[in-house]
Amino acid sequence: MEALLVIDVQNGIVEHGEFQEELARIEKMILHFKEKGKPVIFLRHLDSVEESTLYEGSRGAELHESMKGYAEQVIEKRTPSSFYQTNLAEVLDGYGVKHVYITGFMTEFCCLFTSIAAFDRGYQVTFIEDATGTTNNGQTYEMADLNIRDFVGTVLHWSEVINVVDFDELELP
Repeated sequence: MEALLVIDVQNGIVEHGEFQEELARIEKMILHFKEKGKPVIFLRHLDSVEESTLYEGSRGAELHESMKGYAEQVIEKRTPSSFYQTNLAEVLDGYGVKHVYITGFMTEFCCLFTSIAAFDRGYQVTFIEDATGTTNNGQTYEMADLNIRDFVGTVLHWSEVINVVDFDELELP
């Protein structure tokens, strides 16, 4: 069984960038998985620091309007890993999931950490590179020409343990 993980599609992230293409790809993935009766699990990052755009209880921490209607199952997390101190593994095991598909936001944090944590727990992992996004850029990391999404995708691909594809290359289950 396969499951789709939709990571941190929240107001505090989505409203700080141009993410229409990423959101469209994520929505297509959601619709496909729901049509096939496969689990779609949303992860929502919460911070306890009031200055954070994802401060617990704030509008920024809420799921983005474009995704709220699809979110039947939401797991809250407080670290970049969707598995750390959450019940995600138990939920996936309850569905009999062996393969997770990664989409969502903060490519270089939550999507990366969740991909590695899923592999470490024995799941087959497909990282859909262009169905992830980040509010950061090369300036953030003092590497002006850095394409964060491409860099993370390349690192995961070179690991030879995580399947990395673009949406158009994806053979959906």
